[in-house]
Amino acid sequence: MMKKLLLSSVLLAAFSTAQAADVLVVLSDANHLELRDGKVFATGFYLNELMQPVKRLLDAGHTVTFATPQGQAPTLDASSDTAAYFGGDAAAHAAHKALLDQLALTVPGRSPVISLKRVEQIGYGHYAAVLVPGGHAPMQDLLKDASLGALLRQFHADGKPTALLCHGPIALLSALPQAGAFAAALEAGQTPATPAGWIYSGYRMTVISNEEEAAAQGALGGGTMKFYPQSGLQAAGAQYVQNQAPWSSNVVVDRELITGQNPASAPALADQLLQALR
Repeated sequence: MMKKLLLSSVLLAAFSTAQAADVLVVLSDANHLELRDGKVFATGFYLNELMQPVKRLLDAGHTVTFATPQGQAPTLDASSDTAAYFGGDAAAHAAHKALLDQLALTVPGRSPVISLKRVEQIGYGHYAAVLVPGGHAPMQDLLKDASLGALLRQFHADGKPTALLCHGPIALLSALPQAGAFAAALEAGQTPATPAGWIYSGYRMTVISNEEEAAAQGALGGGTMKFYPQSGLQAAGAQYVQNQAPWSSNVVVDRELITGQNPASAPALADQLLQALR
């Protein structure tokens, strides 16, 4: 009997280990977004968009590796540090903020974040999935980062879960053959021709909607964004899927791609990512 129990414990441990995955979480190095007319908006990542999926991943036994293009400690958007983004649940807000503090992610000199160059050196094959949370910061650098584009193209080729939330899906533009030129055209207020060779062309996906972006414009302190991410992704060839009511949860799954529309979509996106990792 004792031998059977011991064998069962060993098999259970082996099974748990086999199910564990290392998920790469890619964040922006930027702590601001450049707006029109030379204005600048202080931003970063949204607390709930990062920590709700991360906490669920960790609670499920997975490991998480944090990375930015340059390996700098990312910045928390202070406006997201509120219970309002956790359904008004003060205890949930405190628990997720405490986990962020425990990870020391935003602390220069202590942050565990690595660069995307280091991720490439470790090998893309080491990671089972990638997650890109929102906040406005990805619109400053991730949409045209060549190292992120290379990573996304490999994850696409391997069919690995690729989850992005709110403004995060704009990072998919980095996989364009000429991502920098395409982003520059959008930022200049132009509507570029639909490019050839985008690996996500025709994919169903979502991102914060033009309607939601316009409604939240007052938060930019009088500034105006150079372009809206919905319009940018549609210009690249995405099939955009919008929620029925602004700010309600909306998660779209198409092949390896998992996209969430807004902060309220974080829990459902985490659920879809966990399901994809099974």
